[in-house]
Amino acid sequence: MKTTRIGLYYDGNYFFQASNFYAYGHHKRKRISISGLHEFVRQQVAAFEKAEPENCMVCDAHYFRVRPGASEASQRGDLLFWDRAFDDILSAAGVTTHYIPSKLGQDGQRAERDTDIWLALEAYQNARVMNLDYAVLLVGDADYLPLVSKLNSLGTKVILFGWEIDYTNENNNRIQTKASQELMDAVNYPLEMNKIIDDFNYPIADYVSGLFVSNEPKKPVKREEESAELGEDKIGTILNLRNGFGFIKYPPNNVFFHFSNVMNCDFQDLHSGDTVVFDLEKSDEGQDIAKNVRLAGALEFN
Repeated sequence: MKTTRIGLYYDGNYFFQASNFYAYGHHKRKRISISGLHEFVRQQVAAFEKAEPENCMVCDAHYFRVRPGASEASQRGDLLFWDRAFDDILSAAGVTTHYIPSKLGQDGQRAERDTDIWLALEAYQNARVMNLDYAVLLVGDADYLPLVSKLNSLGTKVILFGWEIDYTNENNNRIQTKASQELMDAVNYPLEMNKIIDDFNYPIADYVSGLFVSNEPKKPVKREEESAELGEDKIGTILNLRNGFGFIKYPPNNVFFHFSNVMNCDFQDLHSGDTVVFDLEKSDEGQDIAKNVRLAGALEFN
């Protein structure tokens, strides 16, 4: 029985936005699982080919992204931890990583463009050398149209994961992006992932739930560092709560907070009128935001 050979190519920034959307802006409140996504791809290709999933193999997977430099990492203490944690996840799933230093482009444009070019070259070369039957693109830019054309010329069918993303992140910034419609129209199999994930009757719905992780790695917290910051705590009252975020009454302004910054209870346990303790920080736009939000009645110190 012929093996159907599959390659996956991730635009890291596009995938990161999609994963954040499901973690912060969707009722699932979970990130996308790399291993679960690979299994979903195998099952989807098997459905397209009318073949057995065990005869559909992901034999090539690459992840491309601009990596923050040392200066940015030093200013965000958690950045290095999460960066390395995700590296471990990619490695465990057999994904080869390719990082471009952000310093190559002062405005970010050059580095992102170099990432696109690198992904396209890798995908085309590997499809040719490895005789890939399918190339799965997790990208959104119309810049990849020439790649799709070249892959098709090799006889490689192209699957595109297309997301339409619109949510408010933990810094009260609205995040919007979507896959190019021109690109969706050009590929052999455009997958509208928003619809697929929310469709309980999708043909391989059993594997849609596997697209999401059940748990995330926890960042270690040093209790002595936490105690040292108590003198700078702010106290306020929850004014209102919405879908994954809320506002704290803290004169002269109402302060935004995101569910991912609730520390000692679940976001669902909070109610309007609750007293909370929090750290006051600035968003990238200079707005006051609350981090490390703790329900006052539930505070415990070891």
